[in-house]
Amino acid sequence: MNKNNLIALAFILLCHIAFGQEAKENYVLIQPGDTEKDIIAKAANVTPSPRQLRWQQLELTAFFHFGINTFTDKEWGDGTEDPQIFNPTALDAKQWVLAAKNAGIKQVIITAKHHDGFCLWPTATTNHSVAASPWKAGKGDVVKEVAGACRAYGIGFGIYVSPWDRNASVYGTDAYNDFFVAQLTELLTRYGRVDEVWFDGANGEGPNGKKQVYDFERWYQLIRNLQPAATIAIMGPDVRWVGTESGYGRETEWSVVPANNLDQAEIASGSQRDLVFKPQGDMTGNDLGSREKILNAKGLVWYPAETDVSIRPGWFYHAKEDDKVKTPKKLQDIYYSSVGRNGVLLLNIPPDKQGVIHKNDVANLVAWRKMIAGTFAVNLANGAGTNIGKSGKHMLDGDYDTYWITKRKDTTAVIELNLKGSKTFDVLLLQENITIGQRIEKFVLEYQEGNEWKTIATGTTVGYKRLIRFDPVTAKKVRLRILSSRLNPTLSELGLYKQVQP
Repeated sequence: MNKNNLIALAFILLCHIAFGQEAKENYVLIQPGDTEKDIIAKAANVTPSPRQLRWQQLELTAFFHFGINTFTDKEWGDGTEDPQIFNPTALDAKQWVLAAKNAGIKQVIITAKHHDGFCLWPTATTNHSVAASPWKAGKGDVVKEVAGACRAYGIGFGIYVSPWDRNASVYGTDAYNDFFVAQLTELLTRYGRVDEVWFDGANGEGPNGKKQVYDFERWYQLIRNLQPAATIAIMGPDVRWVGTESGYGRETEWSVVPANNLDQAEIASGSQRDLVFKPQGDMTGNDLGSREKILNAKGLVWYPAETDVSIRPGWFYHAKEDDKVKTPKKLQDIYYSSVGRNGVLLLNIPPDKQGVIHKNDVANLVAWRKMIAGTFAVNLANGAGTNIGKSGKHMLDGDYDTYWITKRKDTTAVIELNLKGSKTFDVLLLQENITIGQRIEKFVLEYQEGNEWKTIATGTTVGYKRLIRFDPVTAKKVRLRILSSRLNPTLSELGLYKQVQP
């Protein structure tokens, strides 16, 4: 190491010592001698990786569950289906992607292979694919059409590949992991940029009656090598499942959670600079990242929640559900309870047998988007005077990258807003700057009535985005009191809004 590098390293270390902070990474080890104060400081400085930050900022993503099940009218196939039944004569991937984009969705994921093993691309690994179907005389490629539509409309493209394969004869043997790697390699090298790879945890029996031991570590490394920008969810190192398929996240959602399987030797050697392991433990409980949980951890990792739900009762299209599409009002409620609870919403929109999104789904998506866009078009707090000086403008400028942070070592704060006239609102928006860390633990919003401050709403975690609804309030002055935080709290955005009703 040359002299200049040594000086730079010394400067960085001195900064960390001076400010009591760990280096910004998406993981940290807890050492045996760490005090509670040390652990809280470490937790406050765990931050998302670039791919995790990009994913979080999408807010809305979509699933397209489509495949052989669409034609059998089932949710799960058994792998014995005849590829001849797959024939979406009017398939229009651009219609799918445009329907999603018009709903405000920023990225879509196609079910390239479900548990039945039927592949939506012409693969060299099996005959159980679109190449054996009458669709486009066996020359079609659904994955290619969806990837092309994503590029045409400028949104992200992802793939779902089921590890469980009820058709593959090698499932349940060591050879299956080679088979799966070959399928992944095809998908990750033929279609340009892949932004997300989605695995679920399904692990049932194959044709030979055996279950498979999945070589996830090998798969993760392959993805990192071939598509380094892709997030790996849900059985993966980047994104976790929220725990239900209802579309509703936790009221208290920490993105920093315990990881007791961090390898200290590998981290010390620098070989785990970019984590490619899935944190162990139950990630579906009500409390994942409270002080009680992290104080007993061996390590901490940034591991945010994805909240998934289908626009219909089922995940694949069923004609009998055409009148059961979730209403715009229901979708609005789900939005507040997923994106508004520090999560990313993954909304399934299944194409029908013709290969198009049904008109009922499209209509409800458009109406939902209109409600959300109308609600958040105008921040009623814009232009408000504050008690925190010039830095207060950073919370009201609509720019996530600018932010307010408390001075010195303050872990509480009172932010008063003079709205300069009476305003009526029923939604609070808060955003932390998660590139600094997730820190806020408890807050309360109040309004002034005469000389008295009255409570409007209370909350715990904020994270990337927190939305809280309440009965309409008309006020000239409001204040946000941050009651507890892990080190200095930050706010990138603070907004007051009036909901647009259906």
